[in-house]
Amino acid sequence: MRIESQPPTTQGPADWFTGTVHVDTIRTPDAQSAVGAAHVRFTPGARTAWHHHPKGQTLYVTDGIGYVARRGGSVQEIRPGDVVYIEPGEEHWHGATPQRFMAHVAIQEANAEGRVVTWLEHVTDEDYPD
Repeated sequence: MRIESQPPTTQGPADWFTGTVHVDTIRTPDAQSAVGAAHVRFTPGARTAWHHHPKGQTLYVTDGIGYVARRGGSVQEIRPGDVVYIEPGEEHWHGATPQRFMAHVAIQEANAEGRVVTWLEHVTDEDYPD
């Protein structure tokens, strides 16, 4: 067993997010484990860009009210305690509602090339409920 100091909170890059998002890395895939995880906090109206994961993703909502949607599907509301599983390669986005903060733990596994995510275009205002 080892206990590690965690890196400082970072702001989510504008290429990956709309609005203000804060990321606390829990673990980065390495030689010991392909699992990556982060606690991600979205301010009201903030959201990810469209993206997909080669080995899927699990979201565990810890606080607030948010949305999740897959390409071509309807937007679904998510709340604390909800667990969302996104299939490998499924294009999707997630984030806070316009009026509420939302936070989740995001867990994903790296593929053989070390990739955990492929980022796509930003979610348009037409795709985001207000």
